[in-house]
Amino acid sequence: MTEVPDKQPAIDTESYSYRPSMMGAAWKFHLTADGLDWENGRRSGHVLYRDIRRIRLSYKPVSMQTQRYIMEIWADGAKLKAVSASWKSMVEQERQDQAYSAFVIELHRRLAGMPVRFEQGRSPLAYWPGLLIFVAVALGFAFMIFRALQTGAWAGAAFIAAFLGLLLWHGGNFFQRNRPATYTADAPPDVLLPKG
Repeated sequence: MTEVPDKQPAIDTESYSYRPSMMGAAWKFHLTADGLDWENGRRSGHVLYRDIRRIRLSYKPVSMQTQRYIMEIWADGAKLKAVSASWKSMVEQERQDQAYSAFVIELHRRLAGMPVRFEQGRSPLAYWPGLLIFVAVALGFAFMIFRALQTGAWAGAAFIAAFLGLLLWHGGNFFQRNRPATYTADAPPDVLLPKG
């Protein structure tokens, strides 16, 4: 007897929805032949592909969801946001990695050749000052470890070193993924597309 392999359900690359908060309405997106339909509760609209001016992909973890990616879309008169995580219950957010990545890639495919500015990471005005503060804080912790070792406070040095390691791991990941840059429609940055 031969076993039939389990088939993965097909991912709908033309539609995506997520719930940004437990109490709010879900955002729903659908790609059509000429544009992007969107719906949020009673509000809805249609943005033509030719009216999309800018797209930014970024990585923005939050306390309850450490793997959270965002696509912001600027079009004439509208700013839309698609997030890779959705609220599932009062205390749980659900990752939607595959559906989000498939939708982002399909939208980029449809925008290829159009005059859209594709940006990745944070705005330079927020990124560079944030990086300087991050480096200053990390150096401050390193100095505290050095002083603790000089005075023989081994337990204190170990505690601060553990905290510094955690800061470098999470903060380094955030700043590495969110470095400001531009990209092309046919090459969305892998570091800003969740792996599901």
